[in-house]
Amino acid sequence: MLQRFKELNTLRNQIFIGFVLVMLIILLVSGAFVYDRVSILLKNNAERHIQQTAVQANGRLNALIGQIDSLMEQVANHPTVQQLLLEELNGNEVSFNQRQSLQQIISSYQAYMPSVGSLELYTADYRLLFPIKDGSLGTRINEPYISEANVQKGRLVWIGVDPHDSQSLLAIRQVSLMDRWFSRGGYLMARIQRSYFQLDDPISGSDGGESVLLVNDEGRLLGSNGTPEADLMPLLDSVDQTVSFHGKEYVQVKLRSDKTGWTLLVLTPVSYVTKGLSVLRTVLLLSGGLGALLFLIMSFLLSTMITRPIIHLIRAMRKSRLGVLTPNSQKVSTMELRELNYTYNGMVANMNDLIRVVYEKEVLQSRTELKALQAQINPHFLFNTLEAFNWSLEEKGEEELAGLVVVMSRLFRYIIGRPNNKEEWVALSEEVEQIRRYLKIMEMRMGERLSWDIVLDPSEAAVPVPKLLIQPIVENAILHGVESRVGSGSVEVMITPSPRNGWTSVKVSDNGPGMDEDTLRALRNTLEGGPSISAKGNGVGLVNVQRRLKLYYGEEGIKSEGLMIESKVSEGTVITFEIPSNGGYTYEPEQ
Repeated sequence: MLQRFKELNTLRNQIFIGFVLVMLIILLVSGAFVYDRVSILLKNNAERHIQQTAVQANGRLNALIGQIDSLMEQVANHPTVQQLLLEELNGNEVSFNQRQSLQQIISSYQAYMPSVGSLELYTADYRLLFPIKDGSLGTRINEPYISEANVQKGRLVWIGVDPHDSQSLLAIRQVSLMDRWFSRGGYLMARIQRSYFQLDDPISGSDGGESVLLVNDEGRLLGSNGTPEADLMPLLDSVDQTVSFHGKEYVQVKLRSDKTGWTLLVLTPVSYVTKGLSVLRTVLLLSGGLGALLFLIMSFLLSTMITRPIIHLIRAMRKSRLGVLTPNSQKVSTMELRELNYTYNGMVANMNDLIRVVYEKEVLQSRTELKALQAQINPHFLFNTLEAFNWSLEEKGEEELAGLVVVMSRLFRYIIGRPNNKEEWVALSEEVEQIRRYLKIMEMRMGERLSWDIVLDPSEAAVPVPKLLIQPIVENAILHGVESRVGSGSVEVMITPSPRNGWTSVKVSDNGPGMDEDTLRALRNTLEGGPSISAKGNGVGLVNVQRRLKLYYGEEGIKSEGLMIESKVSEGTVITFEIPSNGGYTYEPEQ
């Protein structure tokens, strides 16, 4: 039992049990309180505000519809309107003065409701009687609405958005003649401004920020000055209580008007419904403060338990500054720290043995490096020697050989470069000059078997490139192209602007024997990381160029395609690559 307790008495278990106890207390207290309070607040707040908003909006809509219905009923029952429609029904054409008398009557009614844009009076045969102009009810609205007005026999029929004015709504009713046994005498149509049904004006100022939308069956917004083509069909078709509208979450309530057939959408922001979460915030702050206090106390106790044995270990480590590492003899009770102390003591024993071995190896390595340094060639000695050859040949009149020595000296100086530059960049003009020096030396060796040409566009002379990027390709063209050809051969280097804007094209071509499809495929595979195409390592220079292209121009946003090789048997080989004109590097020539 005691042994089992010692195994469980680990630092990990101590921290775990302490944190679990603290967090359980906080979560149980705050969770029970928050669940009770928030559930009650959310339920009461949501039901009260949504129901109040829906009742207010529906009541106001009915009041607005009642005002329009009352106005149109008064106009339809006016004696002058009844008399003129009765004369039209009896076949007596109404005079111009009689039609003009309607202007004063209808204007007096419109004065009480400025939102009514106009009133239009039609005869039973659909002719426009007022305003005084030509027109027909059949061309103004669709036949189904006229038929519905006949069926309703004097009750108001709502049409919807005016096809000739998107900011207005239309309503029509049949005018029944009281002196003709309430028979159909004509039609009265009203054009009402859409802003008249702006139902959310008095509600939007409330704390809830509710929105009330009036929508027809096609999903078009009616009671607003906004765009009537707004697609609200997803809200009409949704059966969920919570919907998304204009990037926000709302609680939705739908009410359908029996008088108009339109749908009233009441949208309450979810943020308002859940504003009771401020209580949760207070509880969490209190719980967090209590948890922080308990955490500080627990951390202090645990840090004391951890740091005390570690201090003893540090003291043992400091003694190692005097010379040989010394082990820690202090005993600890915690399993992890006891293992740490045991590991440290074992490490000290091993390091004391390794120090002796390393000392002996360092002595041997120092002797080896001294011999290596003595065997190195000083580049300055090489250049001075070549200069001495040059002076000696000039004194003897060997100007051609002297020039060759100068070219060779510059060739070596370019290759060796400055010892402090590990990744040296040069301008294309310098790289081309190095290629010329190399080709002159090859021309001296091969004689008339080699002819070459270099074309460098002046606009590309200052483009920066890594040193010795093109020369390995030229060497490959001579080795595998010109030297493998019977008779004379040629090498051509062309550096021109690329069709791609901001890029420079470099092409090296020869008229050597070329390669068949299998060899060309194997070479391309080698460039992609495959095995070498021969035991002699042919293509190593091209692989090096390919890797440098990927290294310097393979970043995101540059992405060079690398070497592109085209070759045909007996026709030669063409190697092309492209680099950015700025090279991703600003070249600064030496002062």
